[in-house]
Amino acid sequence: MVLIGSVTPWSSAAAQGTSAPSAPAVSPASPDPITPYLHARYRLETVDQADIAQSATASTLRLRAGLRTAVWNGLSALVEGEAVVRLGPRDYNDTVNGRTAYPAVPDPTDVLLNQAYVRWQPARELDVVAGRQTVNLDNQRWVGSVDWRQNDQTLDAVRVGIAPAAGARIDYVHSWRVNRVFGPDSPQGIWRDSNIHLLRGSATVPTAGTLTAYGYWLDLPAAPALSSRTLGVRFAGDHAMDGGVKLYMAGEYAHQRSHGANPRRIGHDYWLIEPGLGVGPVVARVGYERLEGDGTTALQTPLATLHAFNGWTDRFLTTPADGLRDLYGDLQWRLGPVFTDAPATLRLQWHDFNATHGGRNYGREAGAWLTVPVTRRITTSFKLSHYDAQRFASDTTKAWLSIEARY
Repeated sequence: MVLIGSVTPWSSAAAQGTSAPSAPAVSPASPDPITPYLHARYRLETVDQADIAQSATASTLRLRAGLRTAVWNGLSALVEGEAVVRLGPRDYNDTVNGRTAYPAVPDPTDVLLNQAYVRWQPARELDVVAGRQTVNLDNQRWVGSVDWRQNDQTLDAVRVGIAPAAGARIDYVHSWRVNRVFGPDSPQGIWRDSNIHLLRGSATVPTAGTLTAYGYWLDLPAAPALSSRTLGVRFAGDHAMDGGVKLYMAGEYAHQRSHGANPRRIGHDYWLIEPGLGVGPVVARVGYERLEGDGTTALQTPLATLHAFNGWTDRFLTTPADGLRDLYGDLQWRLGPVFTDAPATLRLQWHDFNATHGGRNYGREAGAWLTVPVTRRITTSFKLSHYDAQRFASDTTKAWLSIEARY
């Protein structure tokens, strides 16, 4: 499953490969030289955090409009603007409005250029994209566009994709600027003068899955403590059995060291094992994820779609210095059609968090996410998550109601 544009209900499950920028290229057979599109997403988000007296309520609308060209001699282009508008009171901290008496909901009001790139695909084996773009690699654990927030994370970058043989792919990305979800008005909204190199190769093994090896070099002068070199390997696949039963498996190991502007010497391991079983409309997974820490520093994934991992209340967007061990269960149930042929889905999630250094119990989290397609173009969803703090952070409850339309 490739994640394109938005975080799907299986955002933490194994994604097989890399995605192109979020608006796909137009087929050469398209009769229109320029095709406009519009995405709109309204969200009501509430946050109740025990260590902050006020509760947050954020009512925001994201409008994303763009133009994409048809393919001409392998060339195409896309330009996409984005506006995030507050609808209602400012009873939340959007990270730049100064409302620090409220919990954070990092969806600041803004109007900006979200994507603008040129794409060259002279053959099926070669794909080059240059400009401002979303980049989503594998399951977005290391690199993602954070589409869960109203403002995307994009890279000013050149991306080259090569498919040397059937089932094989090599991707390389060089980026010099990270446009983060906090927007240009935030001191940490743009990481300028970055020197980022992302290299990834994958091969699909028939009837087994996809084996991926990667190296990510992040030199971030705007966030030097997050500069790192990460080398890793990942396997993800599934196997169909008799009686409509399907087995799933994902496993991953990586080692991260300091790099570039990082003033400290670090060396931390990452581990993931995630088996699963699908029976009819239900898929259940259990997982163990370990981000190592030594009490002073810990493994970090600053370019990831972090909301998709370690609980939806976002208590672990930054890995604690003592590291993080996440034992979790995840269940998705296709409930069947309600308004359209597309099925409604219910996802349930549970986490138990502990430190890798010292072993202290951080806390537990439970969440539920219901998604209901209303028409072919309109989808609604309701999401609820609660973090029960033990020895890290504070009790937190978050809820979201969203309506999304794509034209």
